[in-house]
Amino acid sequence: MDSLVSTDWLASNLGATDLVVLDASRHLPAAERDARAEFAAAHIPGARFFDLAALVDDTSDVPQSLPRPEQLAIELARCGAGPASRIVFYDDSAVKTAARAWFLCRAHGLANVAILDGGLAKWKAEGRALESGEPQVQRAQPFSLPAPKRIRFKRDMMENLDSCEEQVLDARDAGRFTGTTVDTIHNQPTGHIPGSCNLPFGQLFREDGTYKSPDELREALADAGIDADRPIITTCGSGVTACVLLFALHLTGREDTALYDGSWLDWGSDPATPKATVSL
Repeated sequence: MDSLVSTDWLASNLGATDLVVLDASRHLPAAERDARAEFAAAHIPGARFFDLAALVDDTSDVPQSLPRPEQLAIELARCGAGPASRIVFYDDSAVKTAARAWFLCRAHGLANVAILDGGLAKWKAEGRALESGEPQVQRAQPFSLPAPKRIRFKRDMMENLDSCEEQVLDARDAGRFTGTTVDTIHNQPTGHIPGSCNLPFGQLFREDGTYKSPDELREALADAGIDADRPIITTCGSGVTACVLLFALHLTGREDTALYDGSWLDWGSDPATPKATVSL
């Protein structure tokens, strides 16, 4: 299974015993949308609801921290997915939350994970079948996951300010990145980590919500100032759309990447961290 699957592919493979389709939709508070209720109203046949909002390590000092390995394993097993499953995530979210779910699995060592290109919106636009209600799911056997890899914390980002060993790529809009607009999403001072590049995540998609081609993604990365030969840390407001950048980088063949867990919520809320507001 490829990391990015089409609606045609999914329609042809629905019902395969090893395939688990998970709705990973999560919405910003301002959207005033209930992801679980929307799932119950209409979802891809056989899909289960993956509770991304609950997958936060509340024992961590990092805002919106990645879940502990056991949290992720329990949620996947609840959805009927195990280490041998092929997992396809989709969403119907403006912030493309399937990428966050994909990265959680990849960071914890699960390789056979994909995203539905175009998500639920494309599936609906094509007039494909939908179900309603809460599906009856047979839980998978309990399993363990290793500690996540490719994660960076504030101390790593501070050290990188001096070493410049890794490039930093920010997925937020240009206004928040440059500090020229107010952050109404996280209510944080705006600006960016000094030395960062900016590539708003929305620029990675075509008008129909599908990902651009690898060549187009490489061009967008180059236009943003990213060096193809140096590793990259992605960041955003809270670690969600940064995962969209990670997935796009993956589509271009790059795995020398990491996520700044906590992102601007973590950096911008600390008065001790330096902030840049230089215009693009």
